[in-house]
Amino acid sequence: MSPTPTAHVENVDFVMLLIVGISVILLLGITATMIYFVFKYNRKKGHQPVDIHGSVLLETIWIVVPTILVLGMFYYGYTGYEEIRNIPKDALEIKVTARMWSWEFEYANGKKFDSLYVPVKKDIKLVMKSQDVNHSFFIPAFRIKEDVIASKENYLGFKAEKLGEYDIACAEYCGLNHSMMYSKVKVVSEKDFDSWLNSKSEILSKQDSTLSK
Repeated sequence: MSPTPTAHVENVDFVMLLIVGISVILLLGITATMIYFVFKYNRKKGHQPVDIHGSVLLETIWIVVPTILVLGMFYYGYTGYEEIRNIPKDALEIKVTARMWSWEFEYANGKKFDSLYVPVKKDIKLVMKSQDVNHSFFIPAFRIKEDVIASKENYLGFKAEKLGEYDIACAEYCGLNHSMMYSKVKVVSEKDFDSWLNSKSEILSKQDSTLSK
């Protein structure tokens, strides 16, 4: 079983570390160069100005290297983005309704609940809409987030790889009780999910024992 809740987590973390690493290297390199130039070209008494001509080699490096770095960050970022947008046709579709200040999840059989139950290792498609103001559906542990807009229907996909409970938050300020708009993703075995989905009870019968595995 994957050590992370979803495979998407590894890609997002890699891109983040890549961008931070490149930024730190550039920061240190540019700062060191600036300090070097301050001392090397410090104006001294009797100093005679010298004309400095452009360098085609340096200008080429300044264009090519940043372009490669930016395109590299774009490539890895875009491949990660594709994972949550290209959803398999056999994905389990769940309707998500956002309102001030709660989430509602509706399954194909009409069952509604305020927590999101999903089976492990199953592709999930969330079809989301808002009943009032703009919200933003955010699962920090999964590294996924999507705006939930009143005037349109958005969607988001993921596949949980690890049993457990994970926080759902609203990442868009939506009014007085915005900070209280929390729920849970509860990733359970397929057998327990089917039992819960087809039962009249709103509580998963083996929830505690399953989530503790």
